[in-house]
Amino acid sequence: MSVAQEIVIDVRDLRVAYGRGRKRRLAVDGVSFQVARGETVGFIGPNGAGKSTTIKALMGFVFPESGSATVFGLKAGEVEARRRTGYLPEVTLYYPFMKAREVLELYGGLHGLDKKTLRARIPGLLADVGLAGRGEELLRGFSKGMQQRVGIAQAIVADPDLLVFDELSSGLDPAGRYDLRAALLDLKARGKTIFFSSHELHEVEELCDRVIMIDKGKKIADEPLGPLVERLRRAEPRAVGGSMTLERYFMELIRPELGETAKADAA
Repeated sequence: MSVAQEIVIDVRDLRVAYGRGRKRRLAVDGVSFQVARGETVGFIGPNGAGKSTTIKALMGFVFPESGSATVFGLKAGEVEARRRTGYLPEVTLYYPFMKAREVLELYGGLHGLDKKTLRARIPGLLADVGLAGRGEELLRGFSKGMQQRVGIAQAIVADPDLLVFDELSSGLDPAGRYDLRAALLDLKARGKTIFFSSHELHEVEELCDRVIMIDKGKKIADEPLGPLVERLRRAEPRAVGGSMTLERYFMELIRPELGETAKADAA
C-alpha cells in the first residue's frame, strides 16, 4: 500500500464483545487492517468469525470494547462518514407496501439528493442491478434475490465514495451475481473504495485487489490477491484436495489439520 494513498478505513486492535460476566463473548479480538482509497477488499471467514460485527463497528452500529475504527479519518458512525458511505446489511428488510422506486427515493432523500436528481438516476440504477422496468412494483411481490438487488441499488443511489457490503451476493441467482459483478467493476473503475464480506470465493477472486481472512474473531491473513493467487497456482498439487486454490488455502488456514493430512499423503 502506497504511503501516498488516502486511508479510507483504519481499524486498530479492534475488540468487540457481547454480553457480560460469564455470558461475555469476544466476537472480534484484536483485529487491525487498513483499506486505501480505490481498493476493493474482500473480507472472508466462516460463519461466526466476526465479519458482520466488524462491519457493524465500521458503521457505528456497535461500539468497541477497546481499539478503534475510523472511516475517512472520522470516528466510525459519525454523520459525515456515513454520508460518504453506501451500506448493504446482511439482511435487507423493506416495507412490503413500498415500490422499488419509493425505497430508492427514501434512501436517496436521506443522503440529501433532490427529487429531480433521483428521478433521473433511479431507472439506470434499477437496470444496473437487473430490475429494469420494475420500479413501480410493490416489494411484497419481490423474491429475496430481487429485494437484495434493491438493497444494492439503495447502497449506491447517492454515488458514495465508500461501499460496504455484508454478504454481498446473499440470495442472488447466477444472473443476479453476474449483474452485480458488472456494476461493481464499473464502480471500481470509477475509483470507488469497496469493502465486502462474502462466502463466494470466486466472486472475491474476480473483484478484489486484496483479501482479509478472519476466524474466531482474529485476523489470520491479509494479502494482495494477485500475488496470492499466482503463488497458489505455482504450489505443488495436494495428494488430497487437488491443486492449491484460494478455497483450499482458506480451508487450511481455518482447519490446519487439512494441510497436515495433505502433506502426509504427499510424503
